[in-house]
Amino acid sequence: MYDVVVIGAGPAGSMAAKTAAELGLNVLLVEKRQEIGTPVRCAEGISKENIERFFEIDKKWIAAEVTGAKIYAPDKTEVVMSEEMAGNEVGYVLERKIFDRHIARLAAKAGAEVYVKTTAVDFERKDGKVKVRLRRLGEDWEVEAKILIGADGVESKVGRRAGIIKTLRMNEVESCAQYLMTGLDIDERYTYFYLGREVAPGGYAWIFPKGNGSANVGIGVLPKMAKKPAKEYLDAFIERERIEGKIVEFVAGAVPVYGEIETAVADNIMLAGDAAYHADPITGGGIANALSAGYYAGKVAAEAVEKNNFSAEFLRRYDNLWKNDFGKKLRRNKKLQEKFLEMSDETINKLAASISGKNLKEMSVRAIVAELLKAHPKLLLDLKDLFM
Repeated sequence: MYDVVVIGAGPAGSMAAKTAAELGLNVLLVEKRQEIGTPVRCAEGISKENIERFFEIDKKWIAAEVTGAKIYAPDKTEVVMSEEMAGNEVGYVLERKIFDRHIARLAAKAGAEVYVKTTAVDFERKDGKVKVRLRRLGEDWEVEAKILIGADGVESKVGRRAGIIKTLRMNEVESCAQYLMTGLDIDERYTYFYLGREVAPGGYAWIFPKGNGSANVGIGVLPKMAKKPAKEYLDAFIERERIEGKIVEFVAGAVPVYGEIETAVADNIMLAGDAAYHADPITGGGIANALSAGYYAGKVAAEAVEKNNFSAEFLRRYDNLWKNDFGKKLRRNKKLQEKFLEMSDETINKLAASISGKNLKEMSVRAIVAELLKAHPKLLLDLKDLFM
């Protein structure tokens, strides 16, 4: 019998387990893979502010520190956001294999039990509690919990089984492919983003430096617009940009770009991270929101145990917390994503040219759109109330 069972030991799940355990709950954290943090299906970038909100920085899980970003329009017009232009905000590229394990270890240190190579097969709600069937090394067993937290990724079995989420449509998920490459000749102070329907229809390509001439080189495409698999677009991008280096790792996966869901709870159940479609619809970034959601889920779980109330009505306190934190940003960036999907490459070239060399006050999507609104108020009129 546990107070909380958490399915999935990514940033959201481990953060939820850590927070709940620190607040005195009896917690079980399970991960289906044999190693926490692998495979890395992520460009691994996060802002300094968003990570320092929860952790003291440990250089062991920082691969690189970047001071700016370079964005390239389809015609190669360059928009630069740098430390000189964007104030003092800088970002980190993480070593997720180390970072994710670090959070899981903190959860264990706080008292949570952590099992790897353990799959959640099914669950049922009965008599106000949740019975969860687990499988490990061919052996099935059952545990009982007051609360089940699903942090089991974009294809969340917990979320679907609970009726909280549905199957994503072709315009609500990005198909991603990424290489870890070495021997690259790049300015490692920057992250790089490449736009264009030919390069990455419905998404973008990226280069995120990881130090010592290595980088994550990846791409995300919208299946509704793509004519071939993400990996083929990635290979074409590398050839087009003449990126010379050795490929040492390959990963592929899906990222939800749904926007804000109505609720992430049901009786006895909360979803966090990609399981709740918490990834940013414009950038695809999900680490920061996952950490916040996990923290809030753990906090509300402790309140629910204290009040002995595990109803969806009570757990909507969790919805209120994550929506007030980043829900507005999800709504806003989904509308922005839909707007950009309507634009031709020629229009994007025009927009990029109008802000190339501008003094962007912050390194964010919001700052870019604010400048675009000044330059092209009629073109982006329907976004004015969201970004100004």
